[in-house]
Amino acid sequence: MQPTERAVLRLVVVGHVDHGKSTLIGRLFHDLQLLPEGKLEAIRAMCERRGMPFEWAFLMDALQAERDQGITIDTAQTWLRAKDRDYVVIDAPGHREFLKNMVTGAASAEAALLLIDAQEGVRDQTRRHGYLLKLLGIEQVLVLVNKLDAIGYRHERVAAIEAEFRGYAASIGLPLAGFLPISAREGDNIASRSAQTLWYEGPTLVEALAKLRPMARAVDLPLRLPIQDVYKFDERRIFAGRIESGILRVGDTLVFSPSNKSARVASIEAWACDVPPVEGRAGQSVGLTFAEPIFVERGEVASHEAEPPVETDVFRARLFWLGRNPLRRGGRYKLKLNHQAVPVSVQAIERVIDTTDLSDQASEQVERNAVAEVVLRADSMLALDPHGRLTRTGRFVLVDGYDIAGGGIISMQGYADQRHLMVRRATNLTRVEHEVSLAARELRNGHRGGVLWLTGLSASGKSTLAVAVERRLFNLSYHAYVLDGDNIRGGLCADLGFSPEERAENIRRVGEVAALMSRAGTLVLTAFISPYRSDRDRARKAAGERFHEVYVKADLATCEARDPKGLYKRARAGQIRDFTGVSAPYEPPERPELTIDTGSLTIEQSVQRIVDHVQRHFAEGAAFAGG
Repeated sequence: MQPTERAVLRLVVVGHVDHGKSTLIGRLFHDLQLLPEGKLEAIRAMCERRGMPFEWAFLMDALQAERDQGITIDTAQTWLRAKDRDYVVIDAPGHREFLKNMVTGAASAEAALLLIDAQEGVRDQTRRHGYLLKLLGIEQVLVLVNKLDAIGYRHERVAAIEAEFRGYAASIGLPLAGFLPISAREGDNIASRSAQTLWYEGPTLVEALAKLRPMARAVDLPLRLPIQDVYKFDERRIFAGRIESGILRVGDTLVFSPSNKSARVASIEAWACDVPPVEGRAGQSVGLTFAEPIFVERGEVASHEAEPPVETDVFRARLFWLGRNPLRRGGRYKLKLNHQAVPVSVQAIERVIDTTDLSDQASEQVERNAVAEVVLRADSMLALDPHGRLTRTGRFVLVDGYDIAGGGIISMQGYADQRHLMVRRATNLTRVEHEVSLAARELRNGHRGGVLWLTGLSASGKSTLAVAVERRLFNLSYHAYVLDGDNIRGGLCADLGFSPEERAENIRRVGEVAALMSRAGTLVLTAFISPYRSDRDRARKAAGERFHEVYVKADLATCEARDPKGLYKRARAGQIRDFTGVSAPYEPPERPELTIDTGSLTIEQSVQRIVDHVQRHFAEGAAFAGG
């Protein structure tokens, strides 16, 4: 059983097939005198029966198929009790065909041992494993050059391997905690210093392991309790799940995301317990009852109100793809995250990375065993954390059909936490009923009220077109008005900056104001980059059928060439953070009511097309044809 009074470090052992992972773990058990009585003799006897040399690896290789083939297929875990603390040692498979198992094993680790065969040196698979460790956010990696006995303990060979791999690690930002020359079979530099390597002055493996630090204790992190199931006993509803991080106590008020419901903990339920517990801690599975009725579903994440997870329907991900079929732009998959199982689509494949030479390329698909940076959009809101903030709730897997096909880590770079956009805090509201109906306003105006929402990159021509269209419509007796950054950020949104969250709030306010003005019979033209599709969807919901999205289309090269305010130049120089199209995303409309390509149309042609659209959809005849 897991000891509770000692520190524990989860340690994954990775490396190319036959580089000696299982042999190393077996040797560690022997040198630390942790083998059960008679185990060594049993392994020797088994090897003799099979007519093969003695193998330390058989301590870990639990499957018969592995003994027959001489490779590790599944991940094997065991406890290793050292002098000052315990380790959960995860032996991950190194063969390319079993990378999925390696990812599964490494995903829960806090540190890693990466083995390199001194004879073979750094292989493509070695680089791939190193990149995966970086991808999974493992920040402590000990690199072991194994099988020194096979190269005659030559220092120059080890030095060449070290130089090559250190260069690769630096290029991908993989933090190395040490570089050790060892022979797992012979025990060199494992628990004691080897007389064969007088040129090596560093620690033994056991000493190096002792210097690895456990990551921040899970109990010290913000509370995350994904709800796994809801049970009903007698008259009580019990919400069950495993606490991934933090501590909760009876009397705490918990917020459930993404529904944003809240309730106070009435009791913590436990089996075969004379006195009910008053707190639950990270790593424990608990059942909760609440002081007030609440209905939440499996997959919701409970937290304290002060430090909730992010709520979003879109995020960036660094993904390792393992599926039989390529991951494709526009492809549909099932995302599994914290007991949430939600359909997602691949909105963008930003780049596919070659883990051997770190080159990247644009592509519409990601092949098997490739790494890519992608944007995923879910069909519903998700509760999650950026991996850099909380690793336990910042990792996910993708399912293609019935197979786990990929996994990765979450980034919210350039995207907004939409929580504040989803929560309604005002109460006791009563809508004012106007004595002047919308139909009466529109009859007097001679046209329908509505919202023409112009969206596009900076310098695509939105404001230029909006102002020109406003003048043309005014000349045609329309009540039209332009909302843009100058007249909104100078007053209504003067308190907002340009972070993703503040930009989202800016667009929320604009959408609500535009909807109100449209219900007063005005035809509102908005000219905002409004880069996030979800923000524009909220504006559409506010205005209803009167909302028409106009995509002012111009590619990035065209916009940069115009650059009337010099913003792109400043963004490229790093002077403007989160600049749309350069360091922040722009999500083009999927089905706009109108597209104006300013890269090929003149201003006059563009204005005329928008005016024609207004005449078809908002003129007096159209105002009542649609009801």
